[in-house]
This record gives sequence, C-alpha cells and structure tokens, in this order.
Amino acid sequence: MAFSVYLSSMIKFIFGPIGGKAAGLHLITTMVVTAAGMMTVVLAFTYFGEFLRAKILHRFFPKKELQEKTPTNRSAFFTKYGLAGIALLTPVILTPIGGTLLAVSMSPNREKIIFYMLISACVWSVIFTLAVYFGYDAIMNIVNKVQPV
Repeated sequence: MAFSVYLSSMIKFIFGPIGGKAAGLHLITTMVVTAAGMMTVVLAFTYFGEFLRAKILHRFFPKKELQEKTPTNRSAFFTKYGLAGIALLTPVILTPIGGTLLAVSMSPNREKIIFYMLISACVWSVIFTLAVYFGYDAIMNIVNKVQPV
C-alpha cells in the first residue's frame, strides 16, 4: 500500500497524503513515503535531466532557431526568489517533475537543488499530511453532528 502512495506522490505531491489516508497508513509512514516519492523524481531529473532532454525531448521537439529572448515572468520570479522560491512552490503549485525541470533549467548547482527540494518536501509533507489526516476527521465530525447517521 505504501508503494502506491510513493508512486502517486511522484506525480503530484498532494496525492501522497490523500492516498496514505485512504490506504489507512500511519501518519509518519505517509509523511516519509510522500517526501521520498518527490525526492526520487528530484534526484532522477536533476542527475539525468540533461540525458532525457538530449535523447528524448529533442526527438519530439526539434531545436528551433534561437531568438533574442526578452525577460519573462519566470526569470523575474527566479531573480527575485531564487531556487528556494521554486522549491517552496513545487509541492503546492507545481508537480515534482515540473518544479525540478524548472529548477534545473534555472540553476546548474545540483547540490543546491537537491537540498532546497529536500527541505521543501519534508516541510510540505508534514503540513499536507497533517491537514489531510486531521482536517478530514474534523470535517467528518462536523458533518456527523449536523446530519447524524
């Protein structure tokens, strides 16, 4: 059961705590497995991202002529908040895959990417798991008081 939580948190971070609650896993197990799922994707795309881009992405999307680029909102965000900002928003807004690809494209420092993503995964894993486990129970208690079974 923990393996399905692990796999689902690789795709979208919030699926880990939701799947852990649905599977009846212990709170700590859900937190650890959710963070581990995200970090597996982060490690894979941080170290093998260039290989994937060179071998797979360019096969489907041929390289276009490079044009003069104007600063975008993405680069403005990175300039203002840096790698820590991307790591902070990855579990909440982005997916682990999307956040890692964005971080790798913005910063060549692999160790920093892994460190910030690990801190972010651990913090958000605790927050989301507590919210799902205790938030669900609180909502069900309110519903049962309003509408008894």
